[in-house]
Amino acid sequence: MKKIGIHLLFVFAFGANAIGQQDPMLSQYMFNGLYLNPAYAGSHKYWTSTLTYRNQWVGFNGSPKTAIAAVDGPLPGKNMGLGALFMHDQIGVTKQNTALVHYAYQLRFGDFGKLAFGAQAGISQFSARLTDLTVWDEDQVFQNDLSSKILPRFGIGAYWFSDKWYAGLSIPTLFAYDSDEAFEIDVSRATFLRRHYLLTGGYVFNMNQWWKLKPSVLLKYVQNAPLEADINLSSVFLDQFWIGASYRTGDAVAILLEYQSPAYFRIGYSYDITTSKLRNHSSGSHEIMIGFDFGRNLVKVKTPRYF
Repeated sequence: MKKIGIHLLFVFAFGANAIGQQDPMLSQYMFNGLYLNPAYAGSHKYWTSTLTYRNQWVGFNGSPKTAIAAVDGPLPGKNMGLGALFMHDQIGVTKQNTALVHYAYQLRFGDFGKLAFGAQAGISQFSARLTDLTVWDEDQVFQNDLSSKILPRFGIGAYWFSDKWYAGLSIPTLFAYDSDEAFEIDVSRATFLRRHYLLTGGYVFNMNQWWKLKPSVLLKYVQNAPLEADINLSSVFLDQFWIGASYRTGDAVAILLEYQSPAYFRIGYSYDITTSKLRNHSSGSHEIMIGFDFGRNLVKVKTPRYF
């Protein structure tokens, strides 16, 4: 009974919202490409880092809270990029800590940009403080906290990009392994994790010497669930000031704001207005992002970042 209860808890906590919440959702993902696709690593000529904190569904008891730190950059003289990402995610009494390393190899196609292939590998640690729950059934399953469960995981991606556009396809969790289960190619039979397919794309249009428009999209698919889409449109003034809006199907409308300094610093904020039934219990979601660029000869190679 205990093993069944524990599995049900993990399915509820990390699988019930499998479309967007098994891995946390972000509104400012376009500036945190490493989170979506390992092939993003090293796609700039300098090293870049991003810190993101998201407080989702404010006012809803047990709502998700996520913190992500990511860094990536190119290897000198190589067509390769490296990256690392650390994430802490809490939903109710459950917690997830993830550490991933990324590798990407790039092929140049002249005026058609670069095509990168990437892989990521790492571990996720899951735990739950069951004793913090209010229960009416005195089942022994809920008498003790759930000790850490560690799952190795592996993902892949492809990323085609230039200075003005990008397109990517990724499977962040292609394989994963639960020591309590037999290893299988079908990740859904080996763990409670599910294989998500992410398709991204964006383009920067020059309107005049002051303004640019950048539409972008993120499509998310997992088996036995509806296709989800994030549709975004941002306006960029003097390559420094951003204002935009995003629509996430069946979930929220977001307002996006960002400032990008000409040198090495950027900061962004987004506010999600919930459109689902959760709007009756939540005052929306807040997300803040801070980024720093660094590396050798940064000023010489620095160009405005659009993604």
